[in-house]
Amino acid sequence: MENTDNKDLSSEAMEEALDKNVRLMSPGRMVMRRFFRSKLSIVGLVMIVALFVFCWIGPLIYTQWEAGEMDTTTDRMVYKTYEQTYTDGDETHTFYTVTERPVMLNNLAPPDSNHPLGTDNNGYDNLARLMQGGKISLVISFLSVFMITIFGVVFGGLAGYFGGIVDNVIMRVCDILTCLPGFPILLIVGTALMAWEEKGYLSGQYRIYFLMGFLTLISWAGTARLVRGQILTLREQEYMVAAEAMGYSTGRKIFKHLVPNVMPQLIVSMTLSLGSMILYEASLSFLGLGAPEKYAAWGTMINSGAKPELFLDYMNIWVPPGLCIITAVLGFNFIGDGLRDALDPKARR
Repeated sequence: MENTDNKDLSSEAMEEALDKNVRLMSPGRMVMRRFFRSKLSIVGLVMIVALFVFCWIGPLIYTQWEAGEMDTTTDRMVYKTYEQTYTDGDETHTFYTVTERPVMLNNLAPPDSNHPLGTDNNGYDNLARLMQGGKISLVISFLSVFMITIFGVVFGGLAGYFGGIVDNVIMRVCDILTCLPGFPILLIVGTALMAWEEKGYLSGQYRIYFLMGFLTLISWAGTARLVRGQILTLREQEYMVAAEAMGYSTGRKIFKHLVPNVMPQLIVSMTLSLGSMILYEASLSFLGLGAPEKYAAWGTMINSGAKPELFLDYMNIWVPPGLCIITAVLGFNFIGDGLRDALDPKARR
């Protein structure tokens, strides 16, 4: 009896020790732990946080110039020489006339203490425009991806849950949208918007927002297919049968029980799509269809410096925005890859 009691006491002591030392980890904490174990995920997170700090906190510190402010504080003079030649008998005489005029803009200024990244060909401060351009590019990209996700969740959820004719109609619409050549259509729409601007129907400041809004309307098909495929699998699970037996409404079953289980895949898809949206915005701005030069965007800045007479001699105009675009795209892709591995550990090798 004593041995039995001793065994019972030792087992109880062991259980108490295990209760004290072993802590259950929540699924969210496990995901975060796997995410932060990836070095690429941390690098991507640091890159994106640095960009946000630069674009939103930077203007609060760097206040000496604004993005749309031209630098007219210059005392430079431009000298031009005119040559005149005439012949007097056997002798040829050449006269040179030198004129001078003040420069109205401090354009194409090299980097100095007044302009850390110099100025562009319009006299705008490159550093101030770089910060403002980051705001425009990042905000537009986030809004576009957010709206694409909303459309995809709504239409994909309806198609996956109801099936039948609803599924067929929504999927045929997705097939049509998938076949559309997105970028050429954006060029056509951008040209139409520019024509409206000339007639005074639209302000050039909002052109890029209309273009990205149109891109949102034709880009939700992929997200809808992802949501539909997941819901087709999840709607046969036991908890959905229980929800059906309890008489829950259709909206509650879709958006309270099905969609939350699709969110891990949606988060990964959103993160990876952010890089693509930034490239779309930069490409449109580079082609002159984005924000006007006064309202800086990264693509617009590259376009202003990608001229033959400026490309090699004034790399301070187009290299910084190019590096920012590369940083943003790589950062979002690294975060997306890290989230995908963290949410689906089976995919890791």
